[in-house]
Amino acid sequence: MTRALFICTQNRLRSPTAEQVFATWPGVETDSAGVGNDADVPLSPEQLAWAEIVFVMEKAHRNRLSAKFRRHLNGKRIVCLDIPDDYAYMQPELVRLLEKKVAPFLRRA
Repeated sequence: MTRALFICTQNRLRSPTAEQVFATWPGVETDSAGVGNDADVPLSPEQLAWAEIVFVMEKAHRNRLSAKFRRHLNGKRIVCLDIPDDYAYMQPELVRLLEKKVAPFLRRA
């Protein structure tokens, strides 16, 4: 079982979409969180400990993750998807983009 954590700023659109899309994949468990101060689900050290692979939507999320949670990363694989905050929750274009960018990592993991 691969445990994948998806991170964006507010945990309202991109990361919850990714969590939902990949939750149905066999052999994959998902969770999502935000690194913004007003995130619906703020990222916790426990989520990072649980995750085997961490997907961030933008480089800014990787930077904030490293700054706030460096000691909890312990060599975790962090993948930047470079997906801007231009999509609605479960928007078909976002789902296709996530599937294209995330799938190769989940198949290998």
